[in-house]
Amino acid sequence: MDAFSIHGGQRLAGSISVDGSKNASLPLLAAALLTQEQVQFNCVPNLSDISNMGRLLEELGCNVIRDGEQVTVTSVDETQSHARYDIVRTMRASVCVLGPLLARRGEVRISMPGGCAFGDRPIDLHLRGLEALGAKIELDGGDIIARADRLHGATIFLGGPFGSTVLGTANVMSAATLAKGKTIIEQAACEPEITNLANLLNAMGAKISGAGTPRVTIEGVDELGGTTHTVMPDRIVAGTWAIAAAMTNGDVEIERFPLDHLLAVTDVLSTVGVHIHQTDTSQNPKSCTVQVVSDRSLQPVMFTTQPYPGFPTDLQAQMMALLCFSKGNSIITEKIYPERFMHVPELSRMGAKLVRQGSTVMVQGVDRLVGAPVMASDLRASASLVLAGLAAEGETIVSRVYHLDRGYASMETGLKKLGANIKRITDDQFVDGLPVVETIPAKKLIQTDR
Repeated sequence: MDAFSIHGGQRLAGSISVDGSKNASLPLLAAALLTQEQVQFNCVPNLSDISNMGRLLEELGCNVIRDGEQVTVTSVDETQSHARYDIVRTMRASVCVLGPLLARRGEVRISMPGGCAFGDRPIDLHLRGLEALGAKIELDGGDIIARADRLHGATIFLGGPFGSTVLGTANVMSAATLAKGKTIIEQAACEPEITNLANLLNAMGAKISGAGTPRVTIEGVDELGGTTHTVMPDRIVAGTWAIAAAMTNGDVEIERFPLDHLLAVTDVLSTVGVHIHQTDTSQNPKSCTVQVVSDRSLQPVMFTTQPYPGFPTDLQAQMMALLCFSKGNSIITEKIYPERFMHVPELSRMGAKLVRQGSTVMVQGVDRLVGAPVMASDLRASASLVLAGLAAEGETIVSRVYHLDRGYASMETGLKKLGANIKRITDDQFVDGLPVVETIPAKKLIQTDR
């Protein structure tokens, strides 16, 4: 099992580019099930989740060819419709094959999905939406079985207790492209990943309008065809790089930065004292080059995670790590996944002062964090621990970094390029089951400027 060894204190500087979006790529790849023609995707990130989706598509009768950042998918055997537990358990987003399989093949059997474990994320809204389109759904041995001879249009409300559902919107929208008649999705997810999916489907011959707004309208068509599509930049990776630069008081240029999709994040960062400037105003702000610098003294802030265009829950942990260095008390409220605080005890091991009360955490700024052995628990929590290690004194060992490999392509390589002292280590570099951690003499733990 791999881990990261990080020696903190290195100021990040230089240039880095943002990969294609993981959260966009997975439903995009699943949408290739809607046609027998070839669909080519560009700027697909090299991640374990993407590899698992490729394996799943192959089991579902697709020919999947990867060449660098290009992935080509062709459905060659439409008799396969069982998404097995062995693959589905590795990632929650595998559920996004449900809608395309049902619409194209009339039947699907899929295991209940897995992924990060930071609270219940039921898929009842997905199933309710597909039932409204005419699907017959049952549960059997932990599998969802859905059948329909031909889906029909309907008006569907997809609001849930914590807002709209992104993958649910993707599933219903994809299924409705081949339904008979008009479908209206009310309180659809507004995330840019949904807009990116709608752009692909329209290029394949679908008739979708309103994507990116709470009301999406789909006029069903008889069939879809092949196309070529470029995956949008990953806004969560972009935000992570920006926060990494801020935590080390760095000066970093980030290419393919989706500035237009991170306005809530840049607003909070600006309040803290982190400044993100577009260097070439002629570029599309959905994918542009920015410079990230920060003030020497960071200010506290209050923010709440919300559905897009609000502050994304996937950047909450990283922002918490940054606020550990602010001069005062910050308040973070998690409204999407109220239990998403598995990073709190690990950051506390490094000297962070964090007080959790329900879905809220108070962050009391400290002068320093100290390297320690910490354990990654989910994808974004893992990223926060890496960021904390970059700014901590001494060595931090982050174990179970396979979580990070799900969402960041060779994260250590990108950070090394910016000057970080980070390396991937393996089990044989552990002693008695514990990572080897450098000890810092007490006399060296003196207050320093950031």
